[in-house]
Amino acid sequence: MGAPDVAVVGASASGVLGAREASGGTARDRGRTALWGWPLAGTPAVVHGFDPPEQRWSAGHRGIDLAGVAGEAVLAVDDGVVTYSGTIAGVGMVSVTHASGLRSTYQPVADRVGRGTRVARGDGLGRLGEGGHCVLQACLHLGAVRGRDGYVDPTPLLMGVELTLLPVEG
Repeated sequence: MGAPDVAVVGASASGVLGAREASGGTARDRGRTALWGWPLAGTPAVVHGFDPPEQRWSAGHRGIDLAGVAGEAVLAVDDGVVTYSGTIAGVGMVSVTHASGLRSTYQPVADRVGRGTRVARGDGLGRLGEGGHCVLQACLHLGAVRGRDGYVDPTPLLMGVELTLLPVEG
């Protein structure tokens, strides 16, 4: 008898991230997997966390700020297509739409790739720009947008979610 079929399910505070059927493994197999790679080299410190507004139109922090060095490469967190590359309120910004339906946003970014560019996880999108809203050091603001639902916390996408393999009834 072969290994049982299992379902792989990941969840975060923002809801179920995905499920798929797989062969192999047991119900006790567990692990952590990150859905996104880090947008700066290494594992940068989170200097300001996600703090969503109570209402969509209210003030809040719709992403996380990662410590960086002005001029360092800003990297795509996953495969996708650049759907925006330009400036908003004088700040350079890039948005990448991913096959999962999520969109990653990055700012401030200088020397940006062009709109329509296909990128793979880890490809350069530009350079970390000066300015932005971090006072003491350069930082990258990373956002995660799910369709019309709006911004979700990107932290679980970067840090990984615990995966639990469960037997598939059948």
